[in-house]
Amino acid sequence: MTDTLLLERERGLLTLRLNRPEKKNALTRAMYSQLAQALAMADADPQISAVLICGSHDCFTAGNDIVDFLEQPPADLDNPVFEFMLSLLDCRKPVIAAVAGPAVGIGTTLLLHCDLIYVSRDARLRTPFVSLGLCPEFGSSLILPRLLGQARAAQLLLLGEGLSGEQAAAWGIATEALDSGEAALAKARDVALRFESLPAEAVRISKQLMKAPDREQLRAVIEEEGWLFTQRLRSPEAVAALSGFINRH
Repeated sequence: MTDTLLLERERGLLTLRLNRPEKKNALTRAMYSQLAQALAMADADPQISAVLICGSHDCFTAGNDIVDFLEQPPADLDNPVFEFMLSLLDCRKPVIAAVAGPAVGIGTTLLLHCDLIYVSRDARLRTPFVSLGLCPEFGSSLILPRLLGQARAAQLLLLGEGLSGEQAAAWGIATEALDSGEAALAKARDVALRFESLPAEAVRISKQLMKAPDREQLRAVIEEEGWLFTQRLRSPEAVAALSGFINRH
């Protein structure tokens, strides 16, 4: 069986590569657990200076694997999805993302917690929570209105409209848009390796200061969203929408 999450170490860089191409890198409970463990390991390892999260050159992730998700839906915050969320939220090392192709649902919202994000111009970011009978997650209901303003955030979170990589960079969701997935990954890798030569404690303190003002509010919002998300999963709207999604695919 192919490993669905590949861990690659290059000097001080740990790369977490989503590797489920036959399912467009859709995330399973096992993958969330592996991601959480890898982030915790990187955070504790003094030899690791940065973490890079990526998919393939043409697909970041299609979001949750709906079938896997519904087989054992999260009933509370004690589950692999939230374990991953908190591990990324609490990671003291710089986290860099390289994005090409689809970045759906949590594939977009996880980017809001990365420090540097490099995308291909034709990447497609989407948060189709409402269309699936669900609600925003991973702090997106707090971060996106603050970052984009209410009107643009409503386009993404209420209407579920897509966003190109080029738009994501223009709107401040991504650091830079590049011509291809290969170029985005190369740039992300080069930038991530730069942290190896920077003073580690100064980097850690600087990230801590940047995150501190919103930290407690963001954690509370993530928990509230998570509780509401688990309730929505059992709603008639979500059951119908998710069943329809599975039948179409």
